[in-house]
Amino acid sequence: MQLRVLIVEGDEQLALQMSGYLTHYGVSVRWRVDGRSALSAVRDEAWDVMLLNMTLPDGDGLALCQRIRLRLRLPIIALSRAAGDTEKVSALEAGADDFVAIPFSFPELLARVRAVARRARDGVAVAQTVRVGHLLLEAAALRVTLNARLVEVTSYEFALLWALAQAAGQVITRDRLLELTRDNSDEVFDRSVDVNISRLRQKLGDDPRHPRLIKTVRGEGYLLAADDSPRREL
Repeated sequence: MQLRVLIVEGDEQLALQMSGYLTHYGVSVRWRVDGRSALSAVRDEAWDVMLLNMTLPDGDGLALCQRIRLRLRLPIIALSRAAGDTEKVSALEAGADDFVAIPFSFPELLARVRAVARRARDGVAVAQTVRVGHLLLEAAALRVTLNARLVEVTSYEFALLWALAQAAGQVITRDRLLELTRDNSDEVFDRSVDVNISRLRQKLGDDPRHPRLIKTVRGEGYLLAADDSPRREL
């Protein structure tokens, strides 16, 4: 099926460049210059992917992203000339499924459009996340943020933290954690749960003697402390 992409971009030259490239590769493209016309477009027609600039002539792209995400499961790729961690985290927390910094390569943009559309059509959550308090985990990007600060983790550390977050407030045994992460190929020579939990605590700024986030339950295992149940978002 031909992909249908909605470009929401205030820069006419960039919009025409994206449109021309995507059209050349068989993508059906429509361009809207601002948030108001973009909302009309998503109400009136079905789209496979939206390319949304975070800076628009009539307002904040982040707000538009949040508004659309509350109503639709339309995959959104955020575009921005500001490419720091703060901008990336803000866009992803607003509901974007991917983030591309301007300037970008057009082949990469096409690949990302196809990837998010394919995952959406296959029924895979593009930006499945779990939020526990101020801790946010994003499965698609293997990304962890705490108080909106990006925390660099390995894929195995992410797998451990994801398992704990899925059952926040509940004890998970070491054996169960090993079972839940056994398909992860990262750090194959050091699969010690205790060692990796210690690393996670350090990266999260958790006091190893009196941890607030990842707690040890003697003789049983570990739990991720949470006042509320984890919130899963699609």
